[in-house]
Amino acid sequence: MNETLAFRNSSQYYHAVLKRIPPRATPAFEAVEMQERVWGKRWGVFNDVGRIRMIALHRPGDEVSIMTSEKYDPSIDALIDDREQWYFRSEKGPDLALMQREHDQLASVLSENGVEIVHVDCGPGNPNAMFVRDDAIIVHGGAIISRMGPVGEAFGTGRRGEEAYITRALAGIGMPILHTIHGEGLLEGGSFTFLDETHAVVGVSLRQNAAGVDQLRCVLRHQGVELIEVPLTGYSMHIDGAVMMVDHDKVLVNVERLPYWFLEKLAELALEAIPVDYRDDTLAAINSLTIAPGKVIVDISAKWTGEMLAAKGLTVIPISYEECRKHGGGIHCSTLPIIRERS
Repeated sequence: MNETLAFRNSSQYYHAVLKRIPPRATPAFEAVEMQERVWGKRWGVFNDVGRIRMIALHRPGDEVSIMTSEKYDPSIDALIDDREQWYFRSEKGPDLALMQREHDQLASVLSENGVEIVHVDCGPGNPNAMFVRDDAIIVHGGAIISRMGPVGEAFGTGRRGEEAYITRALAGIGMPILHTIHGEGLLEGGSFTFLDETHAVVGVSLRQNAAGVDQLRCVLRHQGVELIEVPLTGYSMHIDGAVMMVDHDKVLVNVERLPYWFLEKLAELALEAIPVDYRDDTLAAINSLTIAPGKVIVDISAKWTGEMLAAKGLTVIPISYEECRKHGGGIHCSTLPIIRERS
């Protein structure tokens, strides 16, 4: 055996070869050049006000038909099913045709503003599936898949199970999945928002626990983002009922759900806190969607808040969303931006 052959067959050969092809940690996973090279395009968001280029929606469908009038509970003036974990704020079932018209108007406004729509499927036991915001948290470079709190007694009912549908939808378009909340972690996307590129907030409630928040913080730490935990009042579910970025330096707030120290934190970050107008339904007013800096889709019933934002120089696009809002969520809840521009 000659020396070359002997070396190739030796245990040292492997190390000599690998020394020539070292791994490289940089550029980082989220770097634009790496995203485009590996994942086909730059995915995710840098903040919550950059121009939206791609968004996920689920048009309400037959899954809402399980919400019927015999489930009416006069003590809360709503339809509710404790076993299957849903509610609808009315004494009669949803008007599906009206919900679809409202949702179609939202989709139309998005399309008119250059937003590509990704449609998400759902199962027959997931009547809340239109609220895709909760299914994932989109950050720089990819998605964190949520783990939903409400679990119906039957398999695949309540909100548990929506995680699989959003995962298939995002993976199907080539978007990286950075993390999936697992173990006993609970975390829903409606309780997260970016304040700027290096600060984000998560609302802690019965629907978001320490195990879920810890997993979120781990992902953000590697991206240089500070995560601020805000305990929500009473049985409040999500931070998007209290905080809504409407421009790089402006944030719509519901002061009744926020501690004083967080309002002071907003001031430290040079963010102008704009309280929703007390004359409006709070959910309608704050659950809006910023589609570009200073350009916001607002529920038409939030008249006073819309006028206030317009007076501050923002572009307000009003749409009707009353029937969909009876389901317990608004415009923001119904949308999951997948790609936003950085500006």
